[in-house]
Amino acid sequence: MKSYRKELWFETSKRRELINITPQLNECLRESGIKEGLLLCNAMHITASVFINDDEPGLHHDFEVWLEKLAPEKPYSQYRHNGFEDNADAHLKRTIMGREVVIAVTDGSLDFGPWEQVFYGEFDGKRRKRVLVKIIGE
Repeated sequence: MKSYRKELWFETSKRRELINITPQLNECLRESGIKEGLLLCNAMHITASVFINDDEPGLHHDFEVWLEKLAPEKPYSQYRHNGFEDNADAHLKRTIMGREVVIAVTDGSLDFGPWEQVFYGEFDGKRRKRVLVKIIGE
């Protein structure tokens, strides 16, 4: 069995941002040479997420509105975590959106359903963060 590992780095210009990372994952798969197996992709920071959904701007707006209702950024004083930092809401948003995805690799391609794409969700940006890509298989 073969194994491949790569880190993808992101530094967003905004506090919250959704980035389609499907092209980068396809490139990782091509680099790995693996044709059958599994791809794991996970955020390596507690205020960022990796998830699968549709790449549609209206849906991305809906995520922002929904997440802000569930875990509003302000007032910062509403969270016990906020003392040294002001990112308690980002921790909660990450928990809601998830840490990782696992995708089947079939015949050298990511085995997606219709419209599925992989996203990096940043909830406390403006600093450098990484995502792990691990692919195992034959």
